[in-house]
Amino acid sequence: MPAAAMSTGAGEPLRGRLAENIIHFGRVLRKAGMPVGPGKVIEAIRAVEAVGIRHKDDFYWALHAVFVNRFEHRELFNQAFHIVWRKPNFLAELQKVQLPPLAPPENVKKANRRVSEAAVAERGDEDKVEQEKKEIELDASFTYSDKEVLQKVDFEAMSIEEQARAKDAIKRMRLPIVEVKTRRFAADPRGARIDMRRSFRAGLRYGGSFILLKRKRHRRRRPPLVILCDISGSMSNYSRMFLHFVHALTNDRDRVHTFLFGTRLTNVTRHLKQRDVDVAINKVRDAVEDWSGGTRIGLTLREFNLVWSRRVLGQGAIVLLVTDGLDRDAGVGLEGEIERLHKSCRRLIWLNPLLRFSEFEAKSSGVRVLIRHVDDFRPVHNLESLDDLARALTADGPVGEGVEPYLPKDVPALGSQSQVRGHG
Repeated sequence: MPAAAMSTGAGEPLRGRLAENIIHFGRVLRKAGMPVGPGKVIEAIRAVEAVGIRHKDDFYWALHAVFVNRFEHRELFNQAFHIVWRKPNFLAELQKVQLPPLAPPENVKKANRRVSEAAVAERGDEDKVEQEKKEIELDASFTYSDKEVLQKVDFEAMSIEEQARAKDAIKRMRLPIVEVKTRRFAADPRGARIDMRRSFRAGLRYGGSFILLKRKRHRRRRPPLVILCDISGSMSNYSRMFLHFVHALTNDRDRVHTFLFGTRLTNVTRHLKQRDVDVAINKVRDAVEDWSGGTRIGLTLREFNLVWSRRVLGQGAIVLLVTDGLDRDAGVGLEGEIERLHKSCRRLIWLNPLLRFSEFEAKSSGVRVLIRHVDDFRPVHNLESLDDLARALTADGPVGEGVEPYLPKDVPALGSQSQVRGHG
């Protein structure tokens, strides 16, 4: 930052290259994933003109007030600010050498990967060309597919580029669900049951002297799909990627109902029916007020059971419960609500990102309650886990190890509800 610009006081117009640096800072934030457009950059310049830059705290909070609108953006802004405004080219210099300094600044140690890439992306054209050459040389040394590597990358550890490629892959995903019998019948000459009404009507043509038997079969239809997705702070990175998967499902089939919950329950089904995924996600963000907060699983399931279950759980619905099971209320009231939900649906599948750890154990009170009332227990932390989910839902019943390997010794298994009702 030019020394001449540092003497600017409150209410004075910006001099030197300070305005250009603010524009550069806005681009870094946008590349890091924050919704920063030209309008916000102009507001940031006006805010800095109003408060001045003689005090570092005033400068920091002026930009913070303009660029940060959501809780989850605070850490990204803080890391980007300390990288860009202290020494903008530090990351670029750091990545040019093979051996990093022995004691890099603390803000670089803790810098978010997406923020680091966004800051480096704003370098000159020559550096970009050199970086592309290095990437090409590096990729040529590998013999396995880059697509296969992306399948196993954890959503939380993905870079900006990897997230974009993962979202494109999710758009092309399809979730085939096995069709189930309904109570209604359809005409079928090879059906197992005789349609008496149609048979007698056909016999009227011959005056009742000859009756040609008509047959029928049960109609088959894909059951409704109900998704209950946790959007608390511990689930934020996974729930955002999973929403893209849910958007693809909503636009691929009928009767998909999506609910988000943290400390309250929000029905976002209508918003996800937008064809444009960006428009749909923005509408969901505006509709949800408790994003990245706490989790009250028992309270939100109670609201779902009382208000929504009779509307959306008919005709053997399949329920996907996406949560890590960490409950702020320590499982209070959860036992009865999850049991009621389990008995109201055809299959209850719990998707938990904590299953990516081989040392996972059901220790928290919420997990110990939930695990007794689900038909299947699966991870949801990368593209490969979503593919496995698609294959599991193709079969009419649990696939793989199920819940038993994760049950504590002092927690009895209740058995699959689909088997109890004769669906299996």
